[in-house]
Amino acid sequence: MSKYNERIQAREMRKKGISILKIAHDLNVTKSSVSAWCRDISLTKEQNERLQKNKGVSVTTGQRIGAERNKQKKLDAILFAEKEGQKIVSKISKRELLLIATALYWSEGSKTDTTSTWMFVNSDPEMILLMNNFLVDVMDVLQEDIVCCIQINRIHEQRIKKVLIFWKKLLGLKGSQIRKPYFVNTKVNKVYENYDTYFGVCRLFVRRSKNLKYKMVGLIKALKNQILSA
Repeated sequence: MSKYNERIQAREMRKKGISILKIAHDLNVTKSSVSAWCRDISLTKEQNERLQKNKGVSVTTGQRIGAERNKQKKLDAILFAEKEGQKIVSKISKRELLLIATALYWSEGSKTDTTSTWMFVNSDPEMILLMNNFLVDVMDVLQEDIVCCIQINRIHEQRIKKVLIFWKKLLGLKGSQIRKPYFVNTKVNKVYENYDTYFGVCRLFVRRSKNLKYKMVGLIKALKNQILSA
C-alpha cells in the first residue's frame, strides 16, 4: 500500500485543476508518478484554460466549441436512451420480477451441491436490494430470515462500521442479521476513485433455505429450456 495516501491526495488535487508539477512538488513525489495516478482524470474547460494560460498557451475557440458539442451530443444520447428505457420497461409484474431474479441467480447465485443454502453474491447495492425484495415480495421469505456477510479489502477496515451500517439500512436488517465481515488481504496497486462510496461484495443468504435453492435451480432449468430450445 506504498504511497496510497499520496495517490488519493494527488487525484483530489488534480480534480481541482492543480498542475501535475505542483502536485508532485507539494506531495514530494515524482512528476511521472502523479501523471500515472491521474492519467484518467479529465479537467473542466476552465481548469484547462487556466493551466494552459499559465504555460503561455491558450486553448483555441474551435477546440472548445468542438469539445462542448461532443459532450452535449453524449448527454443528449444518454437522456434519450433513458427515456426510451422507461417507455419499454414501464411497470414490472411479480412474474417479471421472478424471471429477472431467476436470470440474475443463474449468473450470481449458489447452484452447486457444495452449497446447501440460497446465496446470492454481488457488489451492486441496487442488485442486492432487488434480490432482497424478490425474496420477500415474490418468494414469501420472512425478512428476519435474510442474512448478509460483507467481503471487502483490508484497506477499508477503518471505515467498516460505515460499510455495515449502509447494508443494514439498505436491506432493513437487524444487527444480528449482519455477519462478521470478511477482509481480503490482497495488496492494492491501483487508486480507486470510489474508495469512500464502495461498500464491498455482499453475500446475501436465507436461513434454512435448502428447498428455496432447489426451487431456484428448477426455475433456472425451466428458463434455459424455454430460451435455448425456442
